[in-house]
Amino acid sequence: MNRSAQLRTDHDEAGLVAATLQPDNTPEVETRVDGGAVVTRIDRDKTDGLAQTVDDYAVNLRVADRLVELAAGHAKMNDSENANDDTTDADDTHII
Repeated sequence: MNRSAQLRTDHDEAGLVAATLQPDNTPEVETRVDGGAVVTRIDRDKTDGLAQTVDDYAVNLRVADRLVELAAGHAKMNDSENANDDTTDADDTHII
């Protein structure tokens, strides 16, 4: 008998989270984006195998979500630093 689970989690950057999870997908795991949610279906032959795969997926999901959050925070920090960087190097200024 086949066992299955479907997990749906909402994320600010669902596409990035799903892309981060994609390398861990096996033939038994299908991940897709539905609006702002990551939807994953897991099919396994046995209940204990399903439970283990769901547990592994949950750990990977936490890591993927955190990586996307950290990357977004880093990008915002760089954008802010670049916007505030209005210094001019003296060697770049020429008076004619």
